[in-house]
Amino acid sequence: MNFKLKVWRQQNENTAGQFRDYEAINIPAEASFLEMLDIVNEGLIARQEEPIAFDSDCREGICGMCSLVVNGIAHGPGKAKTTCQLYMRRFQDGETIWIEPFRAAAFPIVKDLIVDRSAFDRIIQAGGYITARTGSAPDANSIPIGKTVADLAMEAAACIGCGACAAACPNSSAMLFVAAKISHLGLLPQGQPERTSRVRNMVRTMDALGFGSCTNHYECEAVCPAEISATFISRLNRDYAVASIREGLAARG
Repeated sequence: MNFKLKVWRQQNENTAGQFRDYEAINIPAEASFLEMLDIVNEGLIARQEEPIAFDSDCREGICGMCSLVVNGIAHGPGKAKTTCQLYMRRFQDGETIWIEPFRAAAFPIVKDLIVDRSAFDRIIQAGGYITARTGSAPDANSIPIGKTVADLAMEAAACIGCGACAAACPNSSAMLFVAAKISHLGLLPQGQPERTSRVRNMVRTMDALGFGSCTNHYECEAVCPAEISATFISRLNRDYAVASIREGLAARG
């Protein structure tokens, strides 16, 4: 299979970027999108040209590093997958493919298709640790948790922090990511002692880092590789409202 690529090239955050044309020749249909870029880069290196910089790690849909927008869609066409799980058979032979990095104010470009997503790390750090002593795994499992709650917590915990939700949102909102990280602890008994401080600190850190507000476009849910439901955002809003009221009451003495 042969493709025409329009690839965003940018030296760093402080320089202007532009789309440049490349050809991907003799690409196996079973190759993943990142493997296709590997093949293109091998050709560039052989011609002593600078290879296209892009991020990857596990290439198994777990790490969330492959932060690419393909044909205007975060992670590319299809549902419940990351870019490394996108295969070239998804495209038509001879098709023109547009490739660019995630676009969000809080994700500055490092180089070409690589963005700095450490803002997500700072949000998680703001949430802190849990103080509940759970001991070993058998001790933790001895606390009864209903199946409905356990299933919801596991669904929220499936978030891999890839950032596609923020990249797809017209407002660059990180609400789905934050909602998932808050909910998977807030649903469990071990996460209750810090529940109000956790949601308050994480939401305020998210706002301070420049992420936008949620206006219910649901683009985040559409591109999430873990198919995390936007209903977790409603849970986040309720928890934050409760935390804010408690904070206000405490301030009044």
